Amino acid sequence: MALDAQVRRDAEELVRRYPVPRSALLPMLHLVQSVEGHVTQEGIAMCAEILGITTAEVAAVSSFYTMYSRHNTGTHHIGVCTNTMCGLLGGDAIWQALTEDLGAGHDETTEDGMFTLERIECQAACTHAPVVTIDWEFIDDATVAMVRDFVERLKRGEEVRSTRGPVIRSLKDTERTIAGFPDGLDAAPATDAKMLAGLQAAKAAGTLLPESQV
Repeated sequence: MALDAQVRRDAEELVRRYPVPRSALLPMLHLVQSVEGHVTQEGIAMCAEILGITTAEVAAVSSFYTMYSRHNTGTHHIGVCTNTMCGLLGGDAIWQALTEDLGAGHDETTEDGMFTLERIECQAACTHAPVVTIDWEFIDDATVAMVRDFVERLKRGEEVRSTRGPVIRSLKDTERTIAGFPDGLDAAPATDAKMLAGLQAAKAAGTLLPESQV
């Protein structure tokens, strides 16, 4: 799909949200990915023109952050955290199973174009290790069996919900949400009992700082 007039209007809307136009570059790049599946030369040129900066500056940003891809991606993106905690608790086993099942490795897309795999250093959700994301929706306390089930249901075109509630749509759909456009989905809970366990233990032990020192 080309970057048509509507995409340009959406990009210009993003710029108007920031006091400094260049600050809109990151969401604009997500907008490009929501249309084209990756950051294309056309997308780089559009961002540069609207922001009044060089294509080299846009390309530098798009190549610095790992959430931007410079080659086409699958319908769904699967990120498996293999950092120390997730890896030891099952992330490595999940990664091994997925790469064998799908025949793709890190930053590779399956032959049918349905899944792109990424070995992720950290998902910032260590309390629910091992963590997997599908189109950046969390699969908490994941197991090989769970992730295989999610993949098979997506292959069949079934509605699949992440463990935190939101429906898993597609990578392009999620990219538009990340860019800053409403998706109509219910927000996932911000916290749960596992995330608050340390705070509750500190309260029970009476080791919280006085409010005046917080």
